[in-house]
Amino acid sequence: QVQLVESGGGSVQTGGSLRLSCRVSGNTNRLCMGWFRQAPGKEREGVANIDVDGSPTIAASVKGRFTISQDNANNALYLQMNSLKPEDTAMYYCGADSTGAGYCFGTVESYEYNYSGQGIQVTVSS
Repeated sequence: QVQLVESGGGSVQTGGSLRLSCRVSGNTNRLCMGWFRQAPGKEREGVANIDVDGSPTIAASVKGRFTISQDNANNALYLQMNSLKPEDTAMYYCGADSTGAGYCFGTVESYEYNYSGQGIQVTVSS
């Protein structure tokens, strides 16, 4: 089992920045970790993931603005979000995939995680 708890969300104006954190506990060995979001009335969208070797993949919609990183020593995952836009407004979730031996197989935008956190709201106002 893997437990995930997100923090760091909030409200910012267009162009602002936020850093989301995810605390990972439980069986943290060899996970593909990532972030996905869902806005009201829209489908879920993966924004970034990172494999056990630290290789990141960023979705095209946020490339150049979002960065994913992990701190294995502290079992934490981060999403640095810069140049935020109103269309980034969504509930953001931390996800973990334990089925790929730590590697992220599949398209980041539609990636399926077998564990996810409760989510945290990010609101960007114009």
